[in-house]
Amino acid sequence: MIEKLIAIKFVTSLSRSLLGGALASVLLVGNAHSQTVESAMVAIAHPATAEEAIPRASLRAIFGMLLQKWPADTPVKVFVLRDDAPEHATFSKSILQVFPHQLRMAWDRQVFSGQGQYPEQVNSTQEMLSRVASTPGAIGYARASEVDKNVRVLKIR
Repeated sequence: MIEKLIAIKFVTSLSRSLLGGALASVLLVGNAHSQTVESAMVAIAHPATAEEAIPRASLRAIFGMLLQKWPADTPVKVFVLRDDAPEHATFSKSILQVFPHQLRMAWDRQVFSGQGQYPEQVNSTQEMLSRVASTPGAIGYARASEVDKNVRVLKIR
């Protein structure tokens, strides 16, 4: 009889654990999916930019302040959010595939060696969209869900 009660308690406990684990998994997957959809970042450019697609290596060079002209010889104007902005970290890691501190080190190296300058920092996504839309040769980034028709979304090759 005691063995039967122990077996029933074990099965009940195991069932609850499995059910709880399954529920937690569903919630985590659903949450991760919604975060991915919400935080999908895109590179944006001035609407007159001739490029519709850009190689990831070129995008890294532009945001690293190493590539300063578009292929059509138009000067590039880079806009970024603050280093501690979540969008900046997401864009750096998911699109450029570098850590934000690596970008900062590249910028510092350019500035301190006298060979370059920092990108222009904006305070919000709305300011980013506005500045990129109104500055010829501009490039920046935003959440895909926040992009409007005033900027060009660049496909990354």
